Amino acid sequence: MESEANFDFSGFYIMEKYLQKAEILSESLPFIRKFYGKTFVIKYGGHAMVDENLQESFARDIALLKFIGINPVIVHGGGPQIGKVLERMGIESSFVQGMRVTDQDTMDVVEMVLVGKVNKNIVNLINQHGGNAVGLSGKDGRLLQAEKLLMYDTPKADRPPEILDVGKVGRVAGINPEILRRLDEAGFIPVIAPVGVDDAGETYNINADLVAGAMAAALKAEKLVLLTDVAGVCDLAGELLSSINRREIEALIADGTIKGGMLPKISCCLDALESGVGKTHIVDGRTPHCLLLEIFTPEGVGTEILV
Repeated sequence: MESEANFDFSGFYIMEKYLQKAEILSESLPFIRKFYGKTFVIKYGGHAMVDENLQESFARDIALLKFIGINPVIVHGGGPQIGKVLERMGIESSFVQGMRVTDQDTMDVVEMVLVGKVNKNIVNLINQHGGNAVGLSGKDGRLLQAEKLLMYDTPKADRPPEILDVGKVGRVAGINPEILRRLDEAGFIPVIAPVGVDDAGETYNINADLVAGAMAAALKAEKLVLLTDVAGVCDLAGELLSSINRREIEALIADGTIKGGMLPKISCCLDALESGVGKTHIVDGRTPHCLLLEIFTPEGVGTEILV
């Protein structure tokens, strides 16, 4: 009888590895069946856009979603890329309440970088991985109607708040989703730069989170997923919350746990839910394959925002 010391375990371990992969695929079947034919709006930004490995991972995952019958719509940011180009051109960046002050010269750079460079890079990567992506800005097919964003300073006791002029920074005034529906029917993946236009033809730069939320609402998307540079929403002890509702959110805002850049993301998710979006998620874009892990596992890897 052959002793255990002489037994070759390599075949056993290889088979075990393949069985684990098959089990993962099998466990994803209920999610694939549930989401087949549904629309997911995904805001793509942060570290996931600048790390080459994460870029590749994201592009593969988007192509995979389309191949299994899910309709992804991508809205991307590009703040760091815009900042680098402005610096090289000698144009100084300034911010008011987190918004980049955008004069006409800055707006020209914003549009050039977002629409001409960042957007096309994303499209190219998805297509290299077998997808069929098409780049758009809000100007295409009047997809994204904008209006000037009005911002106000902190009110003082002796006067009302004053309007702060941040230039060509806009807000979403309307969405015309017809072009997205046509692209979906033809098997394309829309990749949208958050640049919109108003009734007078003026161009505006709009926060990508807000655009993604508005797109999800207009399309009655099954999911809105915001990729961020944090793990998700955490409690006071710093522990990740797998899900959170409005009442819990209000408590965490009141005690200062939720603050800063997370506030508009939370607001975007709640607005989308009230507009008919099925579910919303805030996910750590620094995690490879974070989309697949959030969508196709019961536990997920980010925070699901509930009404």
